[in-house]
Amino acid sequence: MTEKKLPTFLRRNWSKASRLGKGRKKKQVWRSPKGRHSKTRNERKGYPAIVKIGYKQDQKESGLLENKTPVIVRNLRELEAVKKEQIAIIANVGAKKRIELAKKAKEKGIAVSNMNAAKIIKKAERKQKRKEEEKAKSKETKKTESKEDKKEKKSESKEMKEEKK
Repeated sequence: MTEKKLPTFLRRNWSKASRLGKGRKKKQVWRSPKGRHSKTRNERKGYPAIVKIGYKQDQKESGLLENKTPVIVRNLRELEAVKKEQIAIIANVGAKKRIELAKKAKEKGIAVSNMNAAKIIKKAERKQKRKEEEKAKSKETKKTESKEDKKEKKSESKEMKEEKK
């Protein structure tokens, strides 16, 4: 089956208003042209296409991501149930669970649409490494501080004894 090339339906004159600029994709969504003299509304040649019924996707392809059926995943058990012909969509979960899900998905070779598993794992490893380094530094400083404190206390106690005599 040949794939139809759909036009990108963006709001008319989105490039002319800074509030609809390039970095604000959510603001560029389609709005039906309502102006009296609007060339887009009149469907003039050379102007962007209007959203119409004829642009609808085929029923077989509708609702698919990368030709796979999407499945929302909230935990490890649901991720393990994902089949080869399905693609996982990670739900709104916390950082710890997201890292676990990313590791499991990479391990099992499960496709995930809204998450870069390798990037998340790499970031988590970097964070873990940094945490360990800070812990080691804090231990070293505590050891040196405790030794210095002991020496100071000993010297103070000796001075106190000498003063009493």
